[in-house]
Amino acid sequence: MQLIRLAWALTGAAICCFVILLIHSHVLKEGQLAAGTCEIVTLDRDSSQPRRTIARQTARCACKKGQIAGTTRARPACVDARIVRSRQWCDMMPCLEDEGCDLLVNQSGWTCTQPGGRVKTTTAL
Repeated sequence: MQLIRLAWALTGAAICCFVILLIHSHVLKEGQLAAGTCEIVTLDRDSSQPRRTIARQTARCACKKGQIAGTTRARPACVDARIVRSRQWCDMMPCLEDEGCDLLVNQSGWTCTQPGGRVKTTTAL
């Protein structure tokens, strides 16, 4: 009798897992991002100028309501839309942990200064 109950319980669990997997695959079709996540689509680097590298990257984000695509810890991320509207870029913590963040004078972007003095400048489109 207990063996039959165990078999029914395992069958029920397997059916539940299958239904959850089916729903998950239906909701998140291939190529879709989960809400609140980003991925890098393209990354181009130009090192034609001495001592200077220009990097351009394009990210695709699926942000939640009230968020917009931005940068956190040097990676694309969904950030609070108020940060972007107010152009207070350093509030989204765009630099790595050991770097300092400063706004550009015209607030068109920010700089991340590494401990050794190397500066990375990012401008918004």
